[in-house]
Amino acid sequence: MTDETPRETFEHDPIGHAEARAGMTVGELADEYGNAGIGASAIHEAVDVYAEMLGDDDVTNFFGLAGAMVPTGMRRIVADLIRDGHIDALVTTGANLTHDAIEAIGGKHHHGEVHAEGKTEREHDERLRDEGVDRIYNVYLPQEHFALFEGHLRDEVFPALEAECEAEGAVSIQRLTEELGRANAEVNDAEDIEEGAGVAAAAYEHDVPIYCPAVQDSVLGLQAWMYSQTSEFTLDALSDMTTITDQAFDAEKAGAMVVGGGVPKNYTLQTMLVAPDAYDYAVQLTMDSPETGGLSGATLDEARSWGKLEKAARNASVYADATITLPLVVAAARERIADGEGDR
Repeated sequence: MTDETPRETFEHDPIGHAEARAGMTVGELADEYGNAGIGASAIHEAVDVYAEMLGDDDVTNFFGLAGAMVPTGMRRIVADLIRDGHIDALVTTGANLTHDAIEAIGGKHHHGEVHAEGKTEREHDERLRDEGVDRIYNVYLPQEHFALFEGHLRDEVFPALEAECEAEGAVSIQRLTEELGRANAEVNDAEDIEEGAGVAAAAYEHDVPIYCPAVQDSVLGLQAWMYSQTSEFTLDALSDMTTITDQAFDAEKAGAMVVGGGVPKNYTLQTMLVAPDAYDYAVQLTMDSPETGGLSGATLDEARSWGKLEKAARNASVYADATITLPLVVAAARERIADGEGDR
């Protein structure tokens, strides 16, 4: 560089060295991440944006939840966000709702192994098949819990919806998730289940709609289809788009927390394409790379080009395992709100 060449893009903002000490809070740790680079600085920015989203009462908060987040232990985090008024609309998968209901009515997921000692992964999974155990990476689910789930749907959920279909025609997918939440809550309470009633129950109890646009792609969807073969029960796949679009249209300001990608991510973000404004805040937690052009890894800056985010929107993307990043971001953002620092 010569004296005549100005440094147009350089600002004197030196990297700091994060401190990790005994007794620090998760919020203090997130602040320390802000001194560092790469993923640490991304976590810090995500906390900053999410805390501002949650701390502003004028923001309508949309939450997209994809991936195996419920069976891997993230269920209570999402349910508590709903109970505390931090989620106004939840968009998720039929799989997450299936596993949520299984826990609500007495089933459990268990720690497992990717492969057993002395066996290949294939040999291990062949043994699990013989034992009647389904594997989600290093989480096990005994298959008998799916029979429990089927009975729950047929006894507690589908009959009321069938009666509505007989009287009025098809019901919306959101109406299915609402009825699932009601049934989960009632069975959980009546049978004094040790585990909490979960995500769908919290949404039902707090009038938070759950949208599940790809419900067919799940055991819940399979059970709904099978029940429809011998009854008047059927789902209207398009009607939910009216209610979620109304929420977006009526929002003074809007924020999106997107965990994972796929349908929940796109369904959450595309809502703003038919609203007068776009998201003012957005955070995504994903492990998918943007270079493939797939939606799951696409940056939120790219979403801005589609008009899904406002040009001036605050947004952050964190590329890491969401079972690590979601608890950290939520806890740190909650700490800021409790300290009165969220809306700043």
